[in-house]
Amino acid sequence: MDLFKNAKSQSSSHAGGPSGICRIPLTPEERLQCATPDQAPKMSEITWRIFRIMAEFVEGFQFLSTTKREVTVFGSARLPPTSKWYQEAVKFGRLLGEHGFSVITGGGPGIMEAANKGVYEVGGDSIGLNIQLNHEQRTNPYVTRSRSFHYFFTRKVMLAASAQAYVYFPGGFGTMDELFEILTLIQTKKSEQIAVVLVGHEFWDGLLVWLKQVMTEKFDTIDSIDLEIFKVVDTAEEAFELVKMSKERSFF
Repeated sequence: MDLFKNAKSQSSSHAGGPSGICRIPLTPEERLQCATPDQAPKMSEITWRIFRIMAEFVEGFQFLSTTKREVTVFGSARLPPTSKWYQEAVKFGRLLGEHGFSVITGGGPGIMEAANKGVYEVGGDSIGLNIQLNHEQRTNPYVTRSRSFHYFFTRKVMLAASAQAYVYFPGGFGTMDELFEILTLIQTKKSEQIAVVLVGHEFWDGLLVWLKQVMTEKFDTIDSIDLEIFKVVDTAEEAFELVKMSKERSFF
């Protein structure tokens, strides 16, 4: 979505105070309501958004309150069933289901589908927290319970809310975003210490080198102990060994 700007209103705002023009991205529906491309509605005209945001939080927390022994799995939506890591994610989901864990994913294809498939095949609780996107994302057929979100940030909160372990397979920007969110929460003690497992040395080792040599040693922007927040493994079995002793926790 574009940022709508009104140069005339902006200049008058600087001269005589706030113009009241909205400076946030608009939905396609809101853009159609504008008489001209640069005529954005006033903020007061779209404050209804806050109610949609509140509803997503309330419904999300209510939805998660019915789950137990949750493990959240992240990874690329683009990896096909022929991928080694897709197959490892299926095995990991199956191990979780066989031992009474619930699996939470973003509900889409790729790694998310694989983890849901594994737990689904053994009759476990297969949960999807989906995001409404124009491409890539669809609810995979192995999700038995799902909730869809319009806003990325409300979905992120739900994915981080109550799981007792977080497992990351190879992925893109979204996977990295979720990973560093959890690492930051643990590092700053806004979250208790939780099992954080990265699966796939061939994918993650380059990042580890950068974290150690650049962030820790060269720039001193993190402490060496911060690198102990997570573990890197290569197989579903190794990941499960780290997850199986984790304890249930309440939200955050």
